[in-house]
Amino acid sequence: MPRNLVESLARRGVTSPFPIQESTIAKALAGRDLCGRAPTGSGKTLAFAIPLAIRAGKGELRRPRALVLVPTRELAGQITDVLRPLAETAGRTVAAFYGGTTLNRDRRRLRSGVDIAVACPGRLADLVRQREIDLRAVDFVVVDEADRMADMGFLPEVQRLLDQTAPDRQTLLFSATLDRDVDVLTRKYQRDPVRYEIEERATEQGDVQHFFWRAERSARVGITSDVVRAVASAIVFTRTKHAADRVTGQLRRGGVSAVAIHGNRSQSQRERALADFSNGRAVTLVATDVAARGLHIDNVGAVIHFDPPASGKDYVHRSGRTGRAGADGLVVTLVTPDKQGEVRSLQRELRVPQRLESVEVERLAANASSGSAAAVPAVAEAPASEHRPRPPKSRGRRGQQHGGRRGRASRAPAPAGSSRHGR
Repeated sequence: MPRNLVESLARRGVTSPFPIQESTIAKALAGRDLCGRAPTGSGKTLAFAIPLAIRAGKGELRRPRALVLVPTRELAGQITDVLRPLAETAGRTVAAFYGGTTLNRDRRRLRSGVDIAVACPGRLADLVRQREIDLRAVDFVVVDEADRMADMGFLPEVQRLLDQTAPDRQTLLFSATLDRDVDVLTRKYQRDPVRYEIEERATEQGDVQHFFWRAERSARVGITSDVVRAVASAIVFTRTKHAADRVTGQLRRGGVSAVAIHGNRSQSQRERALADFSNGRAVTLVATDVAARGLHIDNVGAVIHFDPPASGKDYVHRSGRTGRAGADGLVVTLVTPDKQGEVRSLQRELRVPQRLESVEVERLAANASSGSAAAVPAVAEAPASEHRPRPPKSRGRRGQQHGGRRGRASRAPAPAGSSRHGR
């Protein structure tokens, strides 16, 4: 790797690679196509950002040389933030294109010249139709979170966009799952790809402990406030946009700084909420599932399922926001009486114990401090507001830091047999 790029990484605290980076960077620099299953939090952004910064050519007016396709505007912005300082060391420019912003802004950027475009399929397709961007010179493509693209119905648009890129392009594809829909992209658009699969145990995930707490509907906000105060930062998931706004307001009235992000918020509102949460001005981010796969924020102490997720897949995607980059984490699902049957089905899908038992709050705190997970039931009573688990110590990874806001994450005991559910 070029020395100036190594120095740029070192200034950010990145001095040793994660397993996915060891597996992919050299092969990508050699020009090979890559197809991999990589859980979120595995370090895959740098795994493609480094070779992209090195190999991307110099673009011309409205004709970028490299393209990164992503499912959400939040992910587009975050990848751009990671990629830009690396690309600048090679004299390359990066710009993000996504909905919620004006097309005039995109036109100005393209007319000033963009070497690497990070884009959501819908906005990029609009720019192509208006002849504001020409993809024929693109010879390096990254498709990130391909399974999420499939879930959101973007794959037909993705294929139409890939059809317009250079036939001899290099294509890197990353996905949390490699199912039939994703395999279509691999077979059609990749040449003899190097395949790899990064298991959860290799992702430098910390100890993520999972709880299912019984709670009356009226008690959930108070419980959420207690957990947030104990762990210092949390992402709270609701099923609806209205619920996200309502919970945010209730938390604020209770003295907990909170911001909301969902599909009804404007792009500027979403960016401001993410910035406030990332820099610590807000300790709670309340989100709908739109954010479950599009956010990459380290040092999130807990994920709270204020409303239980609709499926095991959603549970994994939501819960993957904590325990990143070697830090520990806590996942709490609040189970109201009317949701117990639904949660039991979820537990069966996740293959975790389905016992509906209670646990003393003092025992919960004691186990959290000792790290013991034995004999803790799958469903615990929610702690009363006067009792709070002690804030645990963080266990970060030596030699590599991915940013983040606070130096600690939560540790709490897990249900038997469920202490490290994957992402």
